[in-house]
Amino acid sequence: MSKGIYTGSSYIQQLLFNLAAIVVIVAGLRASSDILIPFLLAIFISVIANPIVKKLNSKGIPVSGSIVVVIIGIITLGIGITSLLGTSLNDFSENLPQYKILINNSANNFFTFLNGFGFQFSGSAIIERFDPGAAMSLTSSILSGIGGVLSSGLLILLMVVFMLLEATMFKSKIRKIFGKKDEGTQVDFFSKTVNRYMVIKTGTSFATGIFATVLLMILGVDYPLLWGFLTFLFNYVPTIGSIIAAVPPTLLALIQFGAVSSVLSASGYLAINIIIGSIIEPRMLGNGFGVSTLIVFLSLLFWGWVFGPVGMVLSVPLTMTIKIALSSSESSQWISHLMDVQK
Repeated sequence: MSKGIYTGSSYIQQLLFNLAAIVVIVAGLRASSDILIPFLLAIFISVIANPIVKKLNSKGIPVSGSIVVVIIGIITLGIGITSLLGTSLNDFSENLPQYKILINNSANNFFTFLNGFGFQFSGSAIIERFDPGAAMSLTSSILSGIGGVLSSGLLILLMVVFMLLEATMFKSKIRKIFGKKDEGTQVDFFSKTVNRYMVIKTGTSFATGIFATVLLMILGVDYPLLWGFLTFLFNYVPTIGSIIAAVPPTLLALIQFGAVSSVLSASGYLAINIIIGSIIEPRMLGNGFGVSTLIVFLSLLFWGWVFGPVGMVLSVPLTMTIKIALSSSESSQWISHLMDVQK
């Protein structure tokens, strides 16, 4: 009897120790976010760039030369994005107070319209609690936060260079450490799977951003490049990210041109995400890469709280990396299965 009590007591103690360790780790992650965010972005970029380095190397270009070519490409792309989006972001930030007033006026007109049909709504009370203009403020803070992190561009680029150099020796190091043991195979499988996921996800996110930009240009919505970039970023977050990215341009279309343009914007976003996100991307990725909507939502909240706007963008890639790591080991595969999409 006493043995059972002690066993139960030790189990509870172990559980409390584990919970305390998790709390300490999370607190450490949040406290060191200024260092970790550039590091995570460097990993993110290097994972995407590594296949290009390998491709150039297979064409006979030395590894160092391949990395130089890729880094020049990244710098060129970064300068292009900054020059294209910098003015748009500044203009949008300056016009934000006016946009919020116009959105709230549109919401008031909508509730007045409903009241004309006998529905009794207190529009001002609803707007006070659920401010439609808050979506614009959130968008501005997210884009500004990402722009602030990119100010550490030199540090991120240096880390990317070192990571790409390390990646070329990664396989040989794993073989030296594990030989032909299962652990080495699991690490190699994990590395390849994460690399494949990130490359395909980046490609589909880029395509989604391009199509969204073209759609908004056709509709005449202000700042189409800015919204296309936001769509590209938040396409890394399945389902929820598409909704977040579609809200600002849809609201802007409403106050610029009216309800018809707003509906066309929302419908266009829906069509793009169904075609790319629900048809093309799952076929390219295959089985085992889905994450349940609940996990997506919780990861968005958690990583956003820990790392801010960049954490929101990287929330699902980080969670997906953890899921792939769990699925690489038989002892932890059950946790990975719990995170899967319900079929």
